[in-house]
Amino acid sequence: MDVLERIQKLVDDNPVVIFMKGSPTFPMCGFSSRTAEAMKTTGVKFAHVNVLEDPEIFQNLPRFADWPTFPQVYINGELVGGCDITLELGESGELKKMMQAAMPAD
Repeated sequence: MDVLERIQKLVDDNPVVIFMKGSPTFPMCGFSSRTAEAMKTTGVKFAHVNVLEDPEIFQNLPRFADWPTFPQVYINGELVGGCDITLELGESGELKKMMQAAMPAD
């Protein structure tokens, strides 16, 4: 499986996923930290991928969705955006709604 297929599988297999530097509990950059924190405040579970642990994903994620920076947040298989967009959605309450709507019914 090539790296773009691996990225697609991660996006497809996780209703909400953040590709970030570090992890939500130990972020390795300010943008990743603020984005993960906004996502954590929703109370909705989400997956994360530490791009620093996978050089192939780090190098190829920007071309996967034509988005040049990290972090990248995907909800329901769609790129939502990076730090600024996620923070704006969090402040408006939309982020929580989007994340909740992506979760499968129990």
